[in-house]
Amino acid sequence: MDESEDTPKDFIKLKSEKLSVDEVSELVVSPYCGAVSLFIGTTRNNFEGKKVIHLEYEAYTSMAETEIKKICRDVRQKWPSVKHIAIYHRLGVVPITEASVIIAVSSPHRGESLEAVMYCINTLKASVPIWKKEIYDDEYSWKENKECFWANSEK
Repeated sequence: MDESEDTPKDFIKLKSEKLSVDEVSELVVSPYCGAVSLFIGTTRNNFEGKKVIHLEYEAYTSMAETEIKKICRDVRQKWPSVKHIAIYHRLGVVPITEASVIIAVSSPHRGESLEAVMYCINTLKASVPIWKKEIYDDEYSWKENKECFWANSEK
């Protein structure tokens, strides 16, 4: 296979169904890359001493997809050797231990893909309009990302 046949691709999906690590990681595999780096964000069972029952995510879908595309463009400018990028985020109810977000990046060497994955999750949390609601035993709380630029600009 000529490398031109394996053109860089971005895979972006917001979905209410359970996310698959295998599915997302397989999207970015390339014979020209020796590294696939992953980030998997999962629902934990506690927050500040409260028992978390599950999380619920909502998004402004079209704007969220646009912002994620910008993240992919930025990654390609910062790390030109990155081959493929996959960013999947779950919407709706996410039970304890299940994935809310999976990010996969392939590159010829590990450094670029590891740095790119960290950039993707940090930038996603800071700029993409996806909101998280934590459901506890007897109450709930909408959580803002501490990194979120629009939440911090109003304070």
